[in-house]
Amino acid sequence: MRKLIVEADGGSRGNPGPAGYGALVRDGATGEVLAERAGYLGIATNNVAEYRGLVAGLRAARGIDPTAAIDVHLDSKLLVEQMSGRWKIKHPDMRTLATIARGVAAGTTVTYTWHPRSSNSDADALANQAMDSQSPSFRHGHDADGRDEEDDLGLF
Repeated sequence: MRKLIVEADGGSRGNPGPAGYGALVRDGATGEVLAERAGYLGIATNNVAEYRGLVAGLRAARGIDPTAAIDVHLDSKLLVEQMSGRWKIKHPDMRTLATIARGVAAGTTVTYTWHPRSSNSDADALANQAMDSQSPSFRHGHDADGRDEEDDLGLF
């Protein structure tokens, strides 16, 4: 079975503040970057930005190969624990985003792994690029369903 690695990150300058996300998909065997996503969110919390990066990365991975196993690398311990089911998701906005992420990932094996920020620097750079440019979205590669990430995320 093919393995894809999603590296996702989000940030806000202030919490809440100007926020953005970044995600990329690598081939698990070669490390080659197959897709990149980044987007500016306007004013949002760091956690919303982190979840938006996760959803964008999962969608890109599913677009590349809907049957591949996905290993998600995050520098957010909160997201890793929540998406792995070890921590409850108390905030309603976070529950909504987690539900969307689970829906995108349905039908494939997904693991969530915490990595220090220094190991997630490519996704971090994309998130910062989005915040700096205030560009609504940047895409390189595939989408799972051809829709914009904002199609079902226009909640924030």
